[in-house]
Amino acid sequence: MSEPSEHIVIVGAGAAGLMAARELARAGRRVTILEARERCGGRIRPLPASQFGYSADGGAEFVHGEAPVTRALLREAGLSLQEIEGTQWSFDGAGLSREGRHDPHEAELQAVLRDLKDDLTAADFLRRHFAGVEYERLRHSIERMVEGYDAADPERASTLALREEWMDGGHALQARINGGYGALIDFLVTECRGYGVAIRLGCAVSAIEQEGGAVAVRCAGGDGLACDRVILTVPLPLLREIALPASASARAAAADDIGFGNVIKVLLRFARPWWRDHGEDLGDMTFLLSDEAIPVWWTRYPDQHPLLTGWFGGPRTAELSHLEPQGLIEAGLDSLAGIFKRSREDIARDLVASAAINWAHDSFARGAYSWATPRTRAAQAILARSDGVVLFSGEALYRGRDMGTVEAALASGLETARMILRR
Repeated sequence: MSEPSEHIVIVGAGAAGLMAARELARAGRRVTILEARERCGGRIRPLPASQFGYSADGGAEFVHGEAPVTRALLREAGLSLQEIEGTQWSFDGAGLSREGRHDPHEAELQAVLRDLKDDLTAADFLRRHFAGVEYERLRHSIERMVEGYDAADPERASTLALREEWMDGGHALQARINGGYGALIDFLVTECRGYGVAIRLGCAVSAIEQEGGAVAVRCAGGDGLACDRVILTVPLPLLREIALPASASARAAAADDIGFGNVIKVLLRFARPWWRDHGEDLGDMTFLLSDEAIPVWWTRYPDQHPLLTGWFGGPRTAELSHLEPQGLIEAGLDSLAGIFKRSREDIARDLVASAAINWAHDSFARGAYSWATPRTRAAQAILARSDGVVLFSGEALYRGRDMGTVEAALASGLETARMILRR
């Protein structure tokens, strides 16, 4: 059994890193977190309540599905959830309509998915089973979900990993945290510090060096920190930028078999909920889907904050990679103008505050979250091994249904810590 004096360095103060740190520190381990940013939270990014009228989320926002680890932590923190309710609408280029029309081929899709034994990419699945012209609407719907909801590339995404999501039509339970994910991060940071965790901000790790039994973690500025073990919780693209010992580097190469997608998020706060003036009854609208440049929008319903959040996920976000935040805000206004048949200037008159985040432009994220390819489960098994002094953790290593979520990050961090404590 490890001695209580064992020093563990965790790289990254996102959900996985903080969760692992708390579990290890309260079991008596000495823990230091090194975080490249000047804040904790990683891809959870709170935006000022003074700007948006509530604690807005520039990154992760929803609690997906049952999320047992997240919900248990929220109970500990005394935080509550607001379940998502209301109606979903879509814009087909001509007009708005309520979502809910069932595709005539839905039963056929469900049957093929149930019988599927061997994994293949989403694009190959559609080409093999639903290639005919009569399936055009079904293909479009599935591709939109894979790219928009999962931020994934249909040519690489695993059909088996997405099967449950498709079979419930993407209608799994969703909720928001009252106070936003920032409130949960604040709780975890307070807990970590209470258990003696040292959190060093502004320290971008560039190398992990091992010589005999000695391990040192080096920051970009040249500072080194000696320790007994390291847990890497950084987003997948950053693994390529950290020099690792040979054995860890060989395992890190498996990350190439895990997909990683991007998200652009645009938040627009208005003086009033002007979309309710539209002809249709949009009073309880939650989500609005379209094929505009910023294709997905949602409201705060049932909260009454007059805010629309735009979302663009997947490989096609590269089309807007040249735009700075103001350009993305303007693209968002243009998209709303197209949907609601109003001028951009007319909509902008009611604009009170705005923000746009292209997660690919965040140098400490390089994208939003991971997704599974047909080779991902094998890659996760390699990365999750506990041998050696360098361990990997984070949402990309989660083997449950909702990979890429905060729940996945929290659960992975907890499992990594418990793996160390079992040794």
